[in-house]
Amino acid sequence: MLTGGEGNRGVPMSEVRKTDARTRRHRKRSSWKLLIALIAGLGLFAAACTGGDDLGSQESITLAANPWNGSALNVAVAAQLLESELGYDVEIVEIDENAQWAAINTGDLSASLEVWPSGHAQNVIDFIDNAGANVDNAGLLGPIGKIGWFIPTYMVERHPELATWEGFADPELAGLFATAETGDLGQFLGGDPSFVQYDEDIINNLGLPLQVVYAGSEAAILAAVDAAYSREEPILVYLWTPHSAFNSYNLTNVLLPDYSDDCYGTADAGGVDCDYPADVLFKIIDASLASNAPAADNFLRAMSYDSADQIAMLAAVEGEGMSVDDAAAQWIADNEATWSAWLQ
Repeated sequence: MLTGGEGNRGVPMSEVRKTDARTRRHRKRSSWKLLIALIAGLGLFAAACTGGDDLGSQESITLAANPWNGSALNVAVAAQLLESELGYDVEIVEIDENAQWAAINTGDLSASLEVWPSGHAQNVIDFIDNAGANVDNAGLLGPIGKIGWFIPTYMVERHPELATWEGFADPELAGLFATAETGDLGQFLGGDPSFVQYDEDIINNLGLPLQVVYAGSEAAILAAVDAAYSREEPILVYLWTPHSAFNSYNLTNVLLPDYSDDCYGTADAGGVDCDYPADVLFKIIDASLASNAPAADNFLRAMSYDSADQIAMLAAVEGEGMSVDDAAAQWIADNEATWSAWLQ
């Protein structure tokens, strides 16, 4: 999901595709505006409580949206509440998760709301732990993530050996996953090349007859799973939890050698030969936001919900075809008790 390793200190913001939140949401915004208006009619606007006295000198908040739906949903929830409840203008910047660190450090971005720590140890050192850095750890988002290898459970029922990585060491079994692109080797379908993916290293270090092919996006992974599943064909993919795909497909997590700190200590040298760790997702924020926009700073640090909240929104988007903005607005309408605490 994320790309590990070094922070992209030199990435100019001109290379980042910016989208004004109000423009980006224009087509789908009417429904969530109605929902927010209904909530306002019940007297739940936190701005009425705060009086707007601690908005600060910074009127615009810029949030990083990374290229997966969970990130987009977190940003949509935060953006709608920052605008409707606290009166800020919100800009959404679509950016990969490594480049965002330098942008937050320079103040070009205000915050990122879903950091997967397994790919960002060096970024934490460079941009949080470094005495001269300007990025703060803004606390836990709530969900616990886990990247892994997944195959349809019907493949394990046919070939129980495929429940673990040892089964893929058999060229005949690995060959069941071969494609025209991989020849005799089994295909391992990765995601967006910017995601954290140690799969090439894992495959090489375990000596598996597999070849990584990058689908290019989360949507492409899901489309490939759907196509294979409908025909009950073999497919081996990179995926993660929490994810709504597990509501639609019966998938088995292929067991890799157990994760260890020592294993990931060799990541920079290409030495990973073990499973991905569990990722306790956290948020990062421009440290100057506390003085420039204290109400937004307090809100973003307090923002937290559990995996079930995120999965419900993901299911609405990926299973029901709802837009990201409408799914976020529906969650806001249904969960005032949760988000009102972020405004205290």
